[in-house]
Amino acid sequence: MTKLHTFIIVFVLATIDVFSQKYPATEIRAVWLTTNYNLDWPRSKSSVTAQKREIQEILDHLRKNNFNTILFQTRNSGEVLYKSNIEPMFRSIAQSPGKEFFDPLKFVIDECHRRGMECHAWLITYPLGSRKHQNSLGAASVVKKHRNIVTLYKNGWYLDPGNPQTDDYLLSIIREIVSNYDVDGIHFDYIRYPDRAVKFTDDASYRRWGKGQARDDWRRENINRFVAKAYDQIKKLKPWVMVSSSPLGRYKPLNTNPNDTWTAYYSVYQDPVQWLNAGKHDAVFPMMYYRDGLFYPYLDQWIENSNGRILVPGLGVYQIQDLGWLSSDIIDQIEYGRSKAVSGNAFFRVEHVLNYNHNILRQLSDKYYKYPAKMPPMSWLSDEFPEAPFDLTAEKVAADFQLRWKVKDTDPRITFNVYRCKSDSVDITDGSNLLATGLREPVFMYQPPEDDSAYYYFVTSSNSFHNESSVTIPAFFWHSKTEK
Repeated sequence: MTKLHTFIIVFVLATIDVFSQKYPATEIRAVWLTTNYNLDWPRSKSSVTAQKREIQEILDHLRKNNFNTILFQTRNSGEVLYKSNIEPMFRSIAQSPGKEFFDPLKFVIDECHRRGMECHAWLITYPLGSRKHQNSLGAASVVKKHRNIVTLYKNGWYLDPGNPQTDDYLLSIIREIVSNYDVDGIHFDYIRYPDRAVKFTDDASYRRWGKGQARDDWRRENINRFVAKAYDQIKKLKPWVMVSSSPLGRYKPLNTNPNDTWTAYYSVYQDPVQWLNAGKHDAVFPMMYYRDGLFYPYLDQWIENSNGRILVPGLGVYQIQDLGWLSSDIIDQIEYGRSKAVSGNAFFRVEHVLNYNHNILRQLSDKYYKYPAKMPPMSWLSDEFPEAPFDLTAEKVAADFQLRWKVKDTDPRITFNVYRCKSDSVDITDGSNLLATGLREPVFMYQPPEDDSAYYYFVTSSNSFHNESSVTIPAFFWHSKTEK
């Protein structure tokens, strides 16, 4: 990193409090919930009840700390975590003989929505795991059922991106999920060739479909083609479903690092900027699991190329355990992202946020995620706004304080946001005014302190594209043990 760039980073971080004084009201606060190798869930294989309790505890903990987006690993290595007619159920999922089938994706979606959170189905796209893994799946293996679209590379099986029939196979999985589940997003991971796969075994596909292109360009175009098909299919089925991916964290070599040998574009034939510019992605969550000169200038590169879409840097909180990072490395990255007005943060992964790095979690809870946050609007998909709720009422009900309101819109995916402030005019861009987001019912209950304070309460509606209505006429309430 050059001395000039070091100075810029130091200067920005030194002045960052100017940007952080106002709590953001709109921000993605995501975490990758990993099921592969049972890393985050499920830990217990004993029963459906135990697995449900585990996921509920995880979601409760995340909701308590004002996370709003769960990237739930729904497909890994040719196994899935939902009721599928295409691929087998992940074998770590318990089932109760003679009782209702346990569908993890449906359960997690319902539990997320109950807590005002979004659930995005996270799909491992091309890798299928080792020979041993695929052999263990028997007749249900993709390799056994669709030998024409898979290839073996370094003892691992992969779907072949160069074969257009691979697109059809993956599209059938996406269609099954989007048609049958109320997912808020489809999130692609490993939507790329294997690491530094110059000798990836796709000679036959290249001879048949390469059409004279340079192989590097052809490989990138194979992924571009699938991304466009997937986006168009998802939008045709449910236009509000957010389409995103987690590309490598460094897009292309920079002038300050021209010999970078690990980039999305050159190392794994991945061109997320093309997807954004072509309007075939709503969001990118680049895996920016680096520090210093491998983080800040590359985040600037993503910002410059985001085309007005949602940009959420993925932060490698696990590196505190793996590489001995300091908590301040992650906090500085959060601050820098906010100073640049990115759309939020995503953390890899759940266990490292909730269990291993209590200092990070404490700082999120006490400062950065102190108040709830709304999802950013996808205005390029819709410019329609829902009607404001009406007839807002506020009253004490036993030990609780309750707000109720009415709404004309009958869309079951309408959600509600609750604000509170001292004034009869609320600033909905100030997160410190927010009490709740993502509510699915026209009621909110909580227990405010009876501190003889008076507040005005407001409610808005948000549609599936996260466009927000105007506020209700406020309800006024004086919180006191003495009725006033």
